[in-house]
Amino acid sequence: MKLKSSTPEIRKNTVFQAKIDKVWQAVATAEGIETWFMPNDFKQELGYEFTIQSPFGPTSCKVLELEPPNRLVFSWGEDGWMITFELADLGDETEFTLTHSGWGDAREIVPGPGPNQSNTEIRNRMNNGWDSIVNNDLRKVVEG
Repeated sequence: MKLKSSTPEIRKNTVFQAKIDKVWQAVATAEGIETWFMPNDFKQELGYEFTIQSPFGPTSCKVLELEPPNRLVFSWGEDGWMITFELADLGDETEFTLTHSGWGDAREIVPGPGPNQSNTEIRNRMNNGWDSIVNNDLRKVVEG
Protein backbone atom coordinates (compact mmCIF):
# COMPACT_ATOMS: atom_id res chain seq x y z
CA MET A 1 0.00 0.00 0.00
CA LYS A 2 1.37 3.38 -1.03
CA LEU A 3 1.01 6.18 1.50
CA LYS A 4 -0.14 9.55 0.27
CA SER A 5 2.28 12.40 0.63
CA SER A 6 0.08 15.28 1.70
CA THR A 7 1.01 18.85 0.87
CA PRO A 8 1.51 21.04 3.99
CA GLU A 9 -0.91 23.88 4.57
CA ILE A 10 0.18 27.48 4.17
CA ARG A 11 0.05 29.48 7.39
CA LYS A 12 0.78 33.20 7.71
CA ASN A 13 0.70 34.81 11.15
CA THR A 14 1.32 38.48 11.87
CA VAL A 15 0.27 41.32 14.15
CA PHE A 16 -1.30 44.41 12.61
CA GLN A 17 -1.20 47.83 14.25
CA ALA A 18 -4.99 48.11 13.94
CA LYS A 19 -8.05 47.34 16.02
CA ILE A 20 -9.86 44.06 15.35
CA ASP A 21 -12.97 45.74 13.87
CA LYS A 22 -10.89 47.43 11.16
CA VAL A 23 -9.12 44.18 10.27
CA TRP A 24 -12.44 42.29 10.25
CA GLN A 25 -13.92 44.85 7.83
CA ALA A 26 -10.93 44.32 5.53
CA VAL A 27 -11.13 40.52 5.53
CA ALA A 28 -14.86 39.88 5.85
CA THR A 29 -16.59 42.31 3.48
CA ALA A 30 -16.64 42.28 -0.33
CA GLU A 31 -15.30 45.83 -0.47
CA GLY A 32 -12.56 45.09 2.04
CA ILE A 33 -11.40 41.87 0.36
CA GLU A 34 -11.22 43.64 -3.00
CA THR A 35 -8.83 46.28 -1.61
CA TRP A 36 -6.09 43.74 -0.86
CA PHE A 37 -7.00 40.51 -2.66
CA MET A 38 -9.42 40.21 -5.61
CA PRO A 39 -12.84 41.45 -6.76
CA ASN A 40 -15.65 39.33 -5.31
CA ASP A 41 -19.29 39.26 -4.28
CA PHE A 42 -18.74 37.94 -0.72
CA LYS A 43 -21.44 38.29 1.93
CA GLN A 44 -21.12 37.61 5.66
CA GLU A 45 -23.63 34.80 5.60
CA LEU A 46 -23.03 31.17 6.61
CA GLY A 47 -23.43 28.93 3.54
CA TYR A 48 -23.32 31.87 1.12
CA GLU A 49 -21.87 30.97 -2.27
CA PHE A 50 -19.79 33.74 -3.82
CA THR A 51 -17.28 34.27 -6.60
CA ILE A 52 -13.73 35.57 -6.52
CA GLN A 53 -12.57 37.10 -9.80
CA SER A 54 -9.05 35.68 -10.08
CA PRO A 55 -6.60 36.43 -12.90
CA PHE A 56 -7.53 32.98 -14.25
CA GLY A 57 -11.26 33.72 -14.28
CA PRO A 58 -14.11 33.45 -11.78
CA THR A 59 -13.63 30.99 -8.91
CA SER A 60 -16.55 29.69 -6.84
CA CYS A 61 -16.35 29.88 -3.06
CA LYS A 62 -18.63 29.13 -0.11
CA VAL A 63 -18.71 30.48 3.46
CA LEU A 64 -18.19 27.45 5.74
CA GLU A 65 -17.67 29.10 9.14
CA LEU A 66 -18.45 32.60 10.34
CA GLU A 67 -17.70 33.89 13.85
CA PRO A 68 -17.44 37.71 13.68
CA PRO A 69 -14.99 39.28 14.36
CA ASN A 70 -12.69 36.31 15.05
CA ARG A 71 -13.02 33.64 12.37
CA LEU A 72 -14.01 33.20 8.73
CA VAL A 73 -13.55 30.00 6.74
CA PHE A 74 -14.47 29.58 3.08
CA SER A 75 -13.89 27.04 0.35
CA TRP A 76 -12.02 28.30 -2.70
CA GLY A 77 -12.44 26.57 -6.03
CA GLU A 78 -13.19 22.95 -6.85
CA ASP A 79 -9.98 21.30 -5.59
CA GLY A 80 -10.77 21.23 -1.87
CA TRP A 81 -8.92 24.41 -0.88
CA MET A 82 -10.02 26.12 2.31
CA ILE A 83 -9.05 29.62 3.42
CA THR A 84 -9.25 30.48 7.11
CA PHE A 85 -8.87 33.95 8.61
CA GLU A 86 -8.42 34.02 12.40
CA LEU A 87 -8.30 37.31 14.32
CA ALA A 88 -7.35 37.84 17.96
CA ASP A 89 -8.04 41.14 19.71
CA LEU A 90 -4.87 42.56 21.29
CA GLY A 91 -6.36 45.97 22.13
CA ASP A 92 -4.89 48.46 19.67
CA GLU A 93 -3.39 45.57 17.67
CA THR A 94 -4.81 42.47 16.02
CA GLU A 95 -3.12 39.12 15.60
CA PHE A 96 -4.05 37.76 12.17
CA THR A 97 -3.56 34.21 10.94
CA LEU A 98 -4.30 33.07 7.41
CA THR A 99 -4.37 29.34 6.69
CA HIS A 100 -4.64 27.92 3.15
CA SER A 101 -5.33 24.18 3.46
CA GLY A 102 -6.86 21.33 1.48
CA TRP A 103 -3.95 20.67 -0.86
CA GLY A 104 -4.20 16.91 -1.27
CA ASP A 105 -1.40 14.62 -2.41
CA ALA A 106 1.91 16.42 -2.94
CA ARG A 107 2.65 14.63 -6.23
CA GLU A 108 -0.82 15.00 -7.74
CA ILE A 109 -0.75 16.96 -10.99
CA VAL A 110 -3.40 19.67 -11.07
CA PRO A 111 -4.72 20.78 -14.44
CA GLY A 112 -5.42 24.44 -14.84
CA PRO A 113 -4.65 27.55 -16.79
CA GLY A 114 -1.10 27.48 -17.99
CA PRO A 115 1.15 24.46 -17.51
CA ASN A 116 -0.09 21.59 -15.34
CA GLN A 117 1.76 21.53 -12.02
CA SER A 118 1.90 19.36 -8.90
CA ASN A 119 0.17 20.41 -5.69
CA THR A 120 3.64 21.05 -4.24
CA GLU A 121 4.61 23.43 -7.06
CA ILE A 122 1.31 25.33 -6.83
CA ARG A 123 1.49 25.43 -3.02
CA ASN A 124 5.04 26.83 -3.07
CA ARG A 125 4.07 29.55 -5.57
CA MET A 126 0.96 30.44 -3.54
CA ASN A 127 3.00 30.47 -0.30
CA ASN A 128 5.19 33.25 -1.74
CA GLY A 129 2.09 35.06 -2.98
CA TRP A 130 0.40 34.93 0.44
CA ASP A 131 3.57 36.39 2.03
CA SER A 132 3.25 39.49 -0.13
CA ILE A 133 -0.55 39.68 0.06
CA VAL A 134 -0.71 39.49 3.88
CA ASN A 135 2.45 41.35 4.84
CA ASN A 136 2.26 44.09 2.20
CA ASP A 137 -1.20 44.45 0.63
CA LEU A 138 -3.43 43.67 3.64
CA ARG A 139 -1.06 45.46 6.04
CA LYS A 140 -1.32 48.69 3.93
CA VAL A 141 -5.12 48.50 4.02
CA VAL A 142 -5.51 47.95 7.78
CA GLU A 143 -2.60 50.09 8.99
CA GLY A 144 -3.02 52.88 6.43
